[in-house]
Amino acid sequence: MKIAILAAMQKELSLLLPLFEELREESVDGRRWFRGHFAGHDLALMQCGIGKVNSALNTYRLIHAFGPDLVINSGVAGGCDVLMKIGSLFVAENVAYHDVWCGPGTEIGTADGFDRFLAADPRLVDTARRHLQGDNVRYGLICSGDSFISKAEEVARIKSEFPAALACDMESASIAQTCVDCGVPFGIVRVVSDTPGSGENIEQYRNFWTEAPERTFTAVKTILENL
Repeated sequence: MKIAILAAMQKELSLLLPLFEELREESVDGRRWFRGHFAGHDLALMQCGIGKVNSALNTYRLIHAFGPDLVINSGVAGGCDVLMKIGSLFVAENVAYHDVWCGPGTEIGTADGFDRFLAADPRLVDTARRHLQGDNVRYGLICSGDSFISKAEEVARIKSEFPAALACDMESASIAQTCVDCGVPFGIVRVVSDTPGSGENIEQYRNFWTEAPERTFTAVKTILENL
């Protein structure tokens, strides 16, 4: 299978690159990406950037440069529910925007021309359920927007519109929308780095990168080995 992996930050990219066999660097529109093999798959890896526009543009670039059968986005997310502790692994079943509203007659979270909830690839979700075990692994809805969520009232606003939301980030929905528009299945695998509203979540986010960044990448490796 041809699988494209998108990571938001360089720290994530650096952890994923050692998975690749026969690694080589390529370029599209002046943006570098990496290609190689792992677990019988033809893989591509690119840094998507932080935020909706960066991630959408680079998802589109990688889809058209590589032609994947599946796009996986790995990285970190903020927890939006008491179930989500620091280090919890999250696999999205559905994705939505928490900061999109197209006006009267439309629902919050619905991008023009798309469903409110964008469904992740059931093959990836099923593979994760079969091979990622433990009480600290969660499946459900992640909501995205163009702000780092750090306050309790911001989480409350998201939950008021999306009660089922377990996590929030800045890229998943734009990556999902781009994939749906291009007809490519997608999956989202993230690890909870902070708990917005705790009063210390920015410090939690900073500390996370020195304490436990390997959790998401181990999960992605397991999924790749079993797809």
